[in-house]
Amino acid sequence: MAFADNSLDIWTNFLGQNSLLQPLWDNLRLNYQDYVRSPLFPVVLTVSSYFIFCIPYLICDIMGDRWPWVQQFKIQPSYRPTASSLLHCTGVTLYNHVFLVLPASVAQWLWRPPADLPDQAPRLIELIVGVIGNLLLFDFQYFIWHLLHHRIRWLYITFHAIHHKYSSPFALATQCLGGWELVTVGFWTTLNPVVLKSHLLTTWVFMLVHVYVSVEDHCGYDFPWSTSRLIPFGIYGGPSKHDVHHQKPSTNFAPHFSHWDKIFGTHADFSFCNDMK
Repeated sequence: MAFADNSLDIWTNFLGQNSLLQPLWDNLRLNYQDYVRSPLFPVVLTVSSYFIFCIPYLICDIMGDRWPWVQQFKIQPSYRPTASSLLHCTGVTLYNHVFLVLPASVAQWLWRPPADLPDQAPRLIELIVGVIGNLLLFDFQYFIWHLLHHRIRWLYITFHAIHHKYSSPFALATQCLGGWELVTVGFWTTLNPVVLKSHLLTTWVFMLVHVYVSVEDHCGYDFPWSTSRLIPFGIYGGPSKHDVHHQKPSTNFAPHFSHWDKIFGTHADFSFCNDMK
């Protein structure tokens, strides 16, 4: 028992240290101050990371049967994205960012002063708790939004139907969204850290994690290292459950975690789709 208590104390002290993230933060605020203070920085960060995170899954799709050791993890083995579908999703994503996100960011740049950079970095435990808190808040917001856009036909046809063009999702389909949906998602991911009073470093890490898990949810592969397999007790949804949503759109509305779908009775496992076939 004493060993367990000592181990807990060691981890608590490690996570609570003020110095762990300070060198990284000092490097960013002292050497890249003009870049990271710009309102355009979050846009560049999320857009560039999105395409970077998509690349490994895109390579897996292109290689196909030439990589059988990868294809064994394909959720729907008989479906692969075509060149036209990849180009379509890339075109929609670039169009939305060029004609919606970028103008909004430039407008923000004109009226909003550059962000102040605090001298102190967040403690590691503060960063971890902040990222989880932002993910949980976004999960609730998007669950309600997503549910309404499936239950109200006009909202679905007008804004959300484009995302369900593909019943077998793939990485580049993640941001194949209507402009209204992309703006809404961007609004929440920008506003939530302000509401939760997150440190800027926490905010950027949250944005990166959010982009990654969103791409992973749509990748079409359920690898052993998928987030849903690393987080125990079925707390996290992951690619298999989001794949179910694209096959059976009346289920699994939450973007990340599974508790809201379980509470509202819209949760379904991948076996559910197999039973429907």
